[in-house]
Amino acid sequence: MARSIQAAPEAVEIPSGILAASLGLPATSPGTPRLLIGRREWLSLPSLGIASINAKVDTGARSSSLHAENVQVSPDGHSVSFTTFGHGGKAIRCTSPVARFGKVRTSSGITRSRVFILATANLPGGFSWDILLSLADRSVMRCPLLLGRRALAGIFLIDPLGSHLLGTRRQLISESPPPSA
Repeated sequence: MARSIQAAPEAVEIPSGILAASLGLPATSPGTPRLLIGRREWLSLPSLGIASINAKVDTGARSSSLHAENVQVSPDGHSVSFTTFGHGGKAIRCTSPVARFGKVRTSSGITRSRVFILATANLPGGFSWDILLSLADRSVMRCPLLLGRRALAGIFLIDPLGSHLLGTRRQLISESPPPSA
């Protein structure tokens, strides 16, 4: 007999951080409970000073990517500074340690060298996890952040009909601690 796995979403009045902990995420085997997210979600990247950013979920992409302009790697190759844009087009100058340098194949099949950084992402409801981000020019894209399979694996199921299922931008902002001076 063929095997199928039924995913029956259930809305629960529990913050995402508490729900994820109760589910033991990230999961290491298929067919176990996950958080349900839509094709787009609001998140923050506090270590980069980004209070809110709209992220596109893309299971066709292996890695995640953040829009970056004026990328400057330090002479020793250990840190990178760049400009990105938060919600409303506000320019944000960021500095981060370099996690690695690598090659990424674009959707058009071209291989490009990229700088990768590690950042903690926060969702409405308090769930946070570390993601590896490549820095790329995404200026022609609707969402400045793309979440690929590696950032999603073991944590999320995706509902392509939904958007911002875990909460609104306003909820994300109200939960975020004020930026440190």
